[in-house]
Amino acid sequence: MTKIVIKKLVWDKHNLEHIAKHNVTVDEAQEAIRNFIAHKIAKKGRYLAIGRSGSRLISLVVGRISTGVYYPVSVRDSSKKERKEIYEKEKI
Repeated sequence: MTKIVIKKLVWDKHNLEHIAKHNVTVDEAQEAIRNFIAHKIAKKGRYLAIGRSGSRLISLVVGRISTGVYYPVSVRDSSKKERKEIYEKEKI
């Protein structure tokens, strides 16, 4: 699979309110994209991207708008299963 390149996240009222429910800030989401580790295809043609923000592993469900531009549908702490997969990948 080709690695996605996220250059810009597009924020609006809806996704800002949604990430606040998960106790994630825009700055943490942006940092997770800068410290991008892995991604995989998610439902509805979206991607699940995982990156680091400080010591947190953050999962972002994003939809592609155009080349390098993505809409964050959800941003949250990575699940236990996702963290395990990343820790195993980092060992290699």
